[in-house]
Amino acid sequence: MNLEQLKQLIAEHDIKSIDLKYPDLICNWYHISFPARRLEHVLEHGIPFDGSSIPGMKTVESGDMVMMPDPSTAIIDPFTEFPTLRMLCYICDADTRIGVKKDSRSVAKRAQNYLKKTGIADSSYWIPEFEFYLFNEAEINNGKFSAGYRFTSAENKEDLPGGYKDIDGTAVSNRKGYHIDIPFDKFAYVREDMVQLIEAIDCPIRYHHHEVGLSGQQEIETEMIEFGSVTDKMMYIKDIIHNCALEHELTATFMPKPLYNEAGNGMHFHIQLRKAEKNIFFKKGNYADLSDEALYFIGGILKHGRSLTAFTNPSTNSFKRLLPGFEAPVKLFFGLANRSAAIRIPKYANSEESKRIEFRTGDGTCNYYLAMSALLMAGLDGIKNKIKPTPENGYGPYDDNVFNWSEADQSKLQSIPSSLEEALEALQEDHQYLLEGEVFNKDLINSWITEKMKEVVAVRNRPHPFEMNLYYSI
Repeated sequence: MNLEQLKQLIAEHDIKSIDLKYPDLICNWYHISFPARRLEHVLEHGIPFDGSSIPGMKTVESGDMVMMPDPSTAIIDPFTEFPTLRMLCYICDADTRIGVKKDSRSVAKRAQNYLKKTGIADSSYWIPEFEFYLFNEAEINNGKFSAGYRFTSAENKEDLPGGYKDIDGTAVSNRKGYHIDIPFDKFAYVREDMVQLIEAIDCPIRYHHHEVGLSGQQEIETEMIEFGSVTDKMMYIKDIIHNCALEHELTATFMPKPLYNEAGNGMHFHIQLRKAEKNIFFKKGNYADLSDEALYFIGGILKHGRSLTAFTNPSTNSFKRLLPGFEAPVKLFFGLANRSAAIRIPKYANSEESKRIEFRTGDGTCNYYLAMSALLMAGLDGIKNKIKPTPENGYGPYDDNVFNWSEADQSKLQSIPSSLEEALEALQEDHQYLLEGEVFNKDLINSWITEKMKEVVAVRNRPHPFEMNLYYSI
């Protein structure tokens, strides 16, 4: 969208305010607003701000930064009381106006440019799957003398909100929630509201449904979208889900494992590479009709899978989801239609147009720009170095449920890290593939490890509520 198109949009909707949003390194959102009459000036000069106040960005002695709006991301904000135009920004150096090394949107842009420079492909296409819970109530308390949480759902007889009587008997129990129908799918209308808002920002949705978790677990899945666009749209989608839930007096969480012994929230990524609009992942007659490039791409992701989890599963809670028995992959291998695999090849995607891979390990606590850029870099490293996955190197393909194997056979497969600290250690040891083409850099990686270790220490140093059951009376 150019300046004239922006002006036309502003005039059509009588917009008086423009809201700029940007993510920090961890992917928390920040914003600043200005009168619409200043649009031309801000597009040319940006808005200066103190980068040292944003976690992981800059130090106090060199904090001056500038946010530069990206007109291609402009949308009408669906949640503000007054008509407001929203745009995403690049975080730029105050002198050069070039995206700084630790701006995650700039990382994604560099990853996209690097893909083209390799000559392997000129574009990548992605389908993200958004899994999240909608709770009626979320009470969270953490202090020196008390700690705990309470989530409730009007869908589950064992988890009803305070004062909710379920007089119509539509709350259920003792079954899974996957594709559960109305009236037991109580929040189908909320998902539909979300989907209509998402499609209104030009983001096509493939489908939406109730997920396995009976206490309000949902899924919304997009159609296949080009990398440079999908990352920004994902940020908007997450924002729509949170705000739309609040408008319906609900609360949404993408937390990987909010409920003990219930289904967790993943963030699966379907990936496809194209060159001159031709899908280079397809070759009829090979295993699952995958081309050599596709197999090498898979090999790269599996080889670097342990370090990748530092970006794709970057929370202490992530590794409470990655347990056997919940369709959450814990072993680094691939297979056709295999939901115990880190990389599944969808069996229904059997044409040249649709052939793709699905990375199933990630979750919604990730910074989309960094996680998806890292996956792309790992896959490209696999193609460049012809890292072919085979049963001999333990990467598959395996088409059976590996959790039914003997412990001895399972032990031959490489496992993902069992904690965030272990994932960060893996990233420290294995990150050279991310530095290719200066897509990532050591400063960003060190800052990421530093910021995430703060979370590790914060959780490690606090008594856990269940420890009271175990040890209080000893």
